[in-house]
Amino acid sequence: MTSKDILLDHVSIRFGSYTAVDNASLTIKGGEFFSFLGPSGCGKTTLLRCISGFVDPTEGRVLIGGRDMRNVGPNKRPTALIFQNLALFPLMSVAENIAFPLEVRGIGRKDRRRRADELLELIALTGTGDKKVHELSGGQRQRVAIARALAAEPDILLLDEPLSALDLKLRQHMRTELRSIQQRVGLTFIYITHDQGEALAMSDRVAVMNEGVIEQIGDPESIYERPRTAFVASFVGEMNRIAGTVIGQDGQIAHLDTPLGRLSGRAGGGRVYKPGDECVVFIRPERLRLASAATGENRIQARYLTEEFEGCVRHLFLMAGECALRVSLVNDGMQAVTPGADNALDVAFDPAFALVLPKEGA
Repeated sequence: MTSKDILLDHVSIRFGSYTAVDNASLTIKGGEFFSFLGPSGCGKTTLLRCISGFVDPTEGRVLIGGRDMRNVGPNKRPTALIFQNLALFPLMSVAENIAFPLEVRGIGRKDRRRRADELLELIALTGTGDKKVHELSGGQRQRVAIARALAAEPDILLLDEPLSALDLKLRQHMRTELRSIQQRVGLTFIYITHDQGEALAMSDRVAVMNEGVIEQIGDPESIYERPRTAFVASFVGEMNRIAGTVIGQDGQIAHLDTPLGRLSGRAGGGRVYKPGDECVVFIRPERLRLASAATGENRIQARYLTEEFEGCVRHLFLMAGECALRVSLVNDGMQAVTPGADNALDVAFDPAFALVLPKEGA
């Protein structure tokens, strides 16, 4: 373990009879951009507050650089926490906001201003030091909050859904800015979000949480392409779900009997299924193809309902029996989709692009 690594060693956090975090174990490497991803109430913010020292673990340990953080207060830890509301001081100038942690330490005015100007240059806001916070845009205030946290020279920056209040385009811009700042300063960033796009776009690794449990940890591509549980498959990105019963398995390809016919896909996580196991075939909308433009394997007879046009992508909404399907087609300039008689529109997919996972609760 390096001096900047964070180890969560079987951490559980309970509030009375409620378990917010259940037996979380992982190592976050120094200099890594690591995200906790999950729905509201899954325990990710509680875990962040535990790392920062605002919540103590009921069981287990938090180690930073090999040192047990129990009984070490937030102000004594090598961490800085950026809250959702940023908590900037409205009556202070931008430079005074950034330099506030240095003022608390007793650093002189001239040195405080010099450091604030250095950080303003780092976050591409040179020349704004004398402005008031209300004169800045939402994205600029976000960067000022980051600069203020960096002024304290932490080893670890903790960010609790800092982009949630921004509009879509600004969020997309700021996630690029955050990643760029993290790579320039080389600090460990631990990021909390319920937004899959943010987590996948910015992170070196992601931990997906559900009801206090870390269900999977991996790089963004592994999380998206090779989810290990039905929850991760459903939560991260769009998925079509088709339930069925296993009738056999050839190597890594499992075959299921479903209401839509026999369907096959990769056995998730290298699992070996036996006949009779209740499972779900997960297939992403972009992996489904019109049957006329795909192989006949895993062919599904469906009925065209409607579509949404997003410019670069066309989303088709179909119904196969009682199963709703979504198909995402790249707008490559080809002719529009033309359903057949009675709006019939068959689709198909390659078994290698589908994933078979145990049915939740099975």
